[in-house]
Amino acid sequence: MALNEKTGEISTAKSLDYEECSFYEMEIQAEDGGGLKGRTKVLIRVEDVNDNRPEVTITSLFSPVREDAPQGTVIVLFNAHDRDSGKNGQIVCSIQENLSFKLENLEEDYYRLSTAEILDREKASEYNITVIATDRGTPPLSTEIHITLQVTDINDNPPAFSQASYSVYLPENNPRGTSIFSVTAHDPDSNENSRVIYTLAEDTIQGSPLSSYVSINSDTGVLYSLRSFDYEQFHDLQMQVRASDSGNPPLSSNVSLRLFVLDQNDNAPEILYPAFPTDSSTGVELAPRSAEPGYLVTKVVAVDRDSGQNAWLSYRLLKASEPGLFSVGLHTGEVRTARALLDRDSLKQSLVVAVQDHGQPPLSATVTLTVAVANSIPDILVGLGSLEISEDPEASDLTMYLVVAVAAVSCIFLAFVIMLLALRLRRWHSSRLLRATSGGLAGVPTTNFVGVDGVRAFLQTYSQEVALTSDLQKSHVIFSQPNYADTLISQQSCEKNEPLCVSVDSKFPVEDTPLVPVSSIFFL
Repeated sequence: MALNEKTGEISTAKSLDYEECSFYEMEIQAEDGGGLKGRTKVLIRVEDVNDNRPEVTITSLFSPVREDAPQGTVIVLFNAHDRDSGKNGQIVCSIQENLSFKLENLEEDYYRLSTAEILDREKASEYNITVIATDRGTPPLSTEIHITLQVTDINDNPPAFSQASYSVYLPENNPRGTSIFSVTAHDPDSNENSRVIYTLAEDTIQGSPLSSYVSINSDTGVLYSLRSFDYEQFHDLQMQVRASDSGNPPLSSNVSLRLFVLDQNDNAPEILYPAFPTDSSTGVELAPRSAEPGYLVTKVVAVDRDSGQNAWLSYRLLKASEPGLFSVGLHTGEVRTARALLDRDSLKQSLVVAVQDHGQPPLSATVTLTVAVANSIPDILVGLGSLEISEDPEASDLTMYLVVAVAAVSCIFLAFVIMLLALRLRRWHSSRLLRATSGGLAGVPTTNFVGVDGVRAFLQTYSQEVALTSDLQKSHVIFSQPNYADTLISQQSCEKNEPLCVSVDSKFPVEDTPLVPVSSIFFL
């Protein structure tokens, strides 16, 4: 403080600080012109102004805190005070609007910051909290402190896949070890709690374990094929992929993955009809010479084990012994006559039909058809018997079988007739001798012996029928059963009590003149 001796004014020599000294006491001495002196004391009070900001001191900080810490967990304890007095020294503390924390005044200038809810590290792994301490002075002064709170992770989240399910497409005939697909699961936890391990759920496919078909890299989630897939064996493969974290305890989740095998054109058309013979012969179809244009001769039936476009089939005529005589339906495989059949057309027509799919590249199969052209079945038999041996081994074998069959039947029939005539002559000779030696036989009817009438009756009842199957791969000869009733000797006329039979046996032993039924001769 400073005193002006002339005026008596007291002034401050420096800025006063209420917080250092709230009042000053001075003793002033005055002397007049007569030499009289006087003393007085002056008390100067310093009026406080709001010139100090509040001060905040952190006494305790609990960081980091587990994310599963219960509600009300204390985070910070601190003290706030102001050196001013009165309202200037009154403090109000607050935090920025944050629903996760709350600030409480314990007593006087002590405060507590605690959690208002359970924290979630996956939403916020770190919190920056600002505490504001403001006095009530005019104008008010405030102080801010910043608290950083770390949140410790716990394994509370299982791995999550990016999709609810996956569909994968793989062409068949893939090389073994092909990378099929890659699945990814994300775990929002941290450190070991977020490290994901991929596995396949145990399953069986057509009796074999799933692990023999596919495998998965446990670290990357890349799926590999362990074998070459065949669309014709199975069209799709379903599996469950499991993602587990490395926490304690570990958490996991599953996702469905469906592998579709795409068809490739790896199967040629298979011809069902006409079937390929097992005896190296060629199938034969029939076509009458009276057939009109468009007559359906046969139909080639084929299937393809592939699917879609790879199984679409088309038919075409590759080769024909008589060009322009037959046509093949592009999509039906029906073999029809393209024009009327003429007499000059050969009895045997050879056709080569090709069946092709629509794959890329296309695959095909061929079949050779033999068409027999004739007005009747006997004409076909005679015509095939007179054909020259074909250069085709299968066709020549069929012709040879037919010729041998016809020749064998003719030889058997001729031998039978000769044997029958020889027997007739022998019996006729025996009959003449019997009449010459004894007149007692004159009354015996000639029908009791095999004679010319019997031969005629047999010849009249004999017929030969040749039948061919529709494909001419099988043929057979049928003999009609002859009527032997008139040519057999009556059994009743040879009873032992008849004189005729006794006299015959006495002169002609049975061994010399056997009476053989015609049916017995036939089966010999």
